Amino acid sequence: MTDRLKQQLDFILEIDQEKNILRQTHLSHHGRRENDAEHAWHMTIMAYLLKEYANEPIDIAKVMMMCLLHDVVEIDAGDTYAYDEVGKQTQQAREAAAKERIYSLLPDDQKQELQALFDEFEARQTPESKFAHAMDNLQPLLLNDSNQGSDWKEHTVTAKQVYQRQIQTKDGSEVLFDLTDQILKKNIADGNLPDTTPKIS
Repeated sequence: MTDRLKQQLDFILEIDQEKNILRQTHLSHHGRRENDAEHAWHMTIMAYLLKEYANEPIDIAKVMMMCLLHDVVEIDAGDTYAYDEVGKQTQQAREAAAKERIYSLLPDDQKQELQALFDEFEARQTPESKFAHAMDNLQPLLLNDSNQGSDWKEHTVTAKQVYQRQIQTKDGSEVLFDLTDQILKKNIADGNLPDTTPKIS
């Protein structure tokens, strides 16, 4: 076995640990908590199926890789819940350290390639990263909707908080943000989300 192949296999085995990182979101129809790998897989399929709704032309293969890789850092950093304001204060530092350790298992060229994809996703500047973030927002929203907002209720999340996060979907897909708005209004009307609908310009 070459050194390069050993490094690649070490990384492949390491990212298996992503299956152990549980998120706050539950599977549809009141299932168990999902793990990071399931979230990434679901996002990736969604990105391929919904690519026609991106605001701009996108390289779908790049989007799919971003979806698959964006939470690998949580193997070390842990999952930071979207509405955990305290956890967010240290999230960037935790994820930066994790990015360096985990991707350093790879040969240098692949380390640089995958870290660049992660960094592009985090920066939210390219059409691909904006659409990948739209998937990251929409996927748990769909699960919450199927569960009558049980995760929002458990964490006492308000409509204002959800809208503040979901407004970013607009950058990647106006169409999918319109869908998001409809879903949130329905959940507010059904009593699954407290608060009134914020004015969205």
